[in-house]
Amino acid sequence: MKSFEHVNATSAAGAVSLLAAKETARPIAGGTDLLTQMKLGIVEPDRLVNLKTISRLNSITSGETSLRIGALATLDSIGSNNVVREIYPALARAIEVAASPQLRNSGTIGGNLAQGSRCWYYRGQFHCWLKGGDVCQAKDGENSHHAIFGGGPCYAVHPSDPAPALVALGAEASIVGPKGERTIPLEDLFQLPHEGSRQLTTLEPQEIITGVRVPAPAEGSKGTYLKAMERKVWAFALVSVALQLVMDGDMVRDARVVLGGVAPRPWRLPQAEKALRNQHKSPAVISEAAELATKGAQPIGHNRYKIALVKAMVTEALSSI
Repeated sequence: MKSFEHVNATSAAGAVSLLAAKETARPIAGGTDLLTQMKLGIVEPDRLVNLKTISRLNSITSGETSLRIGALATLDSIGSNNVVREIYPALARAIEVAASPQLRNSGTIGGNLAQGSRCWYYRGQFHCWLKGGDVCQAKDGENSHHAIFGGGPCYAVHPSDPAPALVALGAEASIVGPKGERTIPLEDLFQLPHEGSRQLTTLEPQEIITGVRVPAPAEGSKGTYLKAMERKVWAFALVSVALQLVMDGDMVRDARVVLGGVAPRPWRLPQAEKALRNQHKSPAVISEAAELATKGAQPIGHNRYKIALVKAMVTEALSSI
């Protein structure tokens, strides 16, 4: 690993200044992803800016209109929070299946949302497109875990479990950078990598996530998160489904359906959502929504099984609440 300087930030604005002072500086909190990338030589920062010395960025506060989660809150502290477990079950479940207890105790929500690709070509000894190469080796290689939506020029899938749940809940991200503070829908934090920006997020240089705001669910809201994995526990999703419905009896008044493990970003399903709204949650409506969940899918090589898995997961999620 390349040698680096380690400095402590005492404020979000101070962290931005410390990042701006070195060309390859990176922020670090739990470090569960960044340190791995450094050991692999994927990133070689000359400065690490420690965010964990910033006070109050690990807070979790709830009010009548929203839940506010500081970027330094660990996954474990969020998942074990009584308000989260009672009012935001989709988020609680997503965190529960996100990682091992050890990683949930050290990994932060900010780091989880901004983490790098887990594609085995990106993490391996390949000069893949996401690392600045000319091609995505996954397109014609071993791609059983890769994207069926939004793929090309990169076919990696976004690795976060909390991200689809937070998008389904309509969360917002607070961001601080050289140009000041901004708040965006969490959905807009993620992007499909392209020639102008070979990264999974829309964060600008020296920007850091400072927190997440989750609006209080409407009356009649019900949510869930389901995840299919290659092994029983603590693996990245082959397919996951975050579902948030607003119910009036058996009538669906509103719906947000978001897939994980199928695209380079959390993948919303607007057509399936439209098919559910103002409809009785009948087997026929569930079947139509599950069918629409795969519309536009473009499997490659070895991942065609994900189409059937998406249908089954959406059907199960809708049937369970």
